[in-house]
Amino acid sequence: MKAGFFITGTDTGVGKTHVALSLMQFLREEGLHVLGMKPVASGVSPGDVGNRDALRLQRMSQVDVPYDWVNPFLYKDPVPPHLAARWTGMEISVEVLDRALNRLFCLSDCVVVEGAGGWLVPLGAQFDMADLAKHFNLPVILVVGIRLGCINHARLSDLSIRQSAVPYAGWVANCLHQGYFPEKETISELTHYLGRDPLARLSRGEPDAKSNNPWNRDEILRRLEP
Repeated sequence: MKAGFFITGTDTGVGKTHVALSLMQFLREEGLHVLGMKPVASGVSPGDVGNRDALRLQRMSQVDVPYDWVNPFLYKDPVPPHLAARWTGMEISVEVLDRALNRLFCLSDCVVVEGAGGWLVPLGAQFDMADLAKHFNLPVILVVGIRLGCINHARLSDLSIRQSAVPYAGWVANCLHQGYFPEKETISELTHYLGRDPLARLSRGEPDAKSNNPWNRDEILRRLEP
């Protein structure tokens, strides 16, 4: 069964990995075997064997799979992927990504795929993250980091996703900063402008335990159906 989700964001640093891990935990608690994937990643911290976000997805996965299945294209420097690909000569190949994703599908009930950066991040001269999401054909979840400026970024991203003709599951409110006082009002405004309630409202820290699970269970499970 080729089921799962594609996690994108309004920008870099909005908490896509945090959301992906929380979603994976929720799906595990529903009795599903879940694997994570980050097709393209830039940046390796000293002492790490891979990208830190991809390693977290690998650790949350329920099957021990090789790192390069989780993250087929890894670039050492924290720069835009298409520039890293150009500078290193390691161009991003859809065929390679397809093979890795299909291996993960064969070992799981569903795969949570985390994109890099925002929705329209270039991956090559004529190819971007939106094209990859459309190719994978998984329901897209937009992560909105709740902070100053997020309403504009969310509305632009939401509009572009809708115009991309991909399956669109909805959006997540990821509350980034303790000191951002109009948090509740911002989420209410986003609900109005995006036309639907968030699939989840996440707080800082590690993914919540089941008793505090923030996900819209019915909507997430409905989106996994063939």
